Amino acid sequence: MIVFPNAKINLGLQITEKRSDGFHNIETVFYPVPIYDILEIIKTKESKSEFSNSGIPINDSGDNLCQKAYRLLSDKFELPSVKIHLHKQIPIGAGLGGGSADATFTLKAINEMFDLQISKSQLEQFSEQLGSDCPFFVRNTPALATGKGEILSPISVNIQDYHVGIVFPKIHISSALAYSNIIPKPSQRSIASVLEIPINEWHELLHNQFEDSVFINYPEIQQIKEKLYKLGAIYASMSGSGSAVYGIFKTPVDLATKFDDKFNYFGSLNL
Repeated sequence: MIVFPNAKINLGLQITEKRSDGFHNIETVFYPVPIYDILEIIKTKESKSEFSNSGIPINDSGDNLCQKAYRLLSDKFELPSVKIHLHKQIPIGAGLGGGSADATFTLKAINEMFDLQISKSQLEQFSEQLGSDCPFFVRNTPALATGKGEILSPISVNIQDYHVGIVFPKIHISSALAYSNIIPKPSQRSIASVLEIPINEWHELLHNQFEDSVFINYPEIQQIKEKLYKLGAIYASMSGSGSAVYGIFKTPVDLATKFDDKFNYFGSLNL
């Protein structure tokens, strides 16, 4: 079976509270975007499951999220050995959710391949054990996320007629860095209510709080955001904890001619 795990962007992100377990509660909207990894899973007669990868280099030491996803289900069900091959195209450490998508799509593929009849709600419970934003990729539709990112509510966001351009500056942002200098606080206005107003008014009201710490340490990421606005973006933001920055445009945009070769570009993606 071959599946295509996709990326996501965050429309706004607020860190609302430090939890007693060391994690943080957040408020954000996850929105799927058409940037894909390629994941192939096949049944094998070998005694042990195997994992291989190509494309962007990843950790293949046995701790890859695809392998963890397989082991999670094999602990609950009698599964045959499989060969998993991941062709990685979504940048790592970019805030685009590629690793989480790979993990959840592994769960979904194995569920379908072996007719495990795991419901979507159960898949969300399994995927939460792999990462806080993994449950989003079960249904893979726009969702308001609270808690650690695992509490999801459907949301209607009307940006289907726009185009997104994404710039990745090849900088890996660690969670520790992203949370440094962040002061959790409740949202003054809910992200859901902001997304109900016209997109040309988002600029002043829709904010990713991680920008507050990341831009201090990496001003070049802030410069990307500013340049996207100069290129005509109606709205621009860093996605997740970074370092990818996206702009939403009325018309397709060719970012490759606007930035140098220090960056990767994903332009003119129709939302």
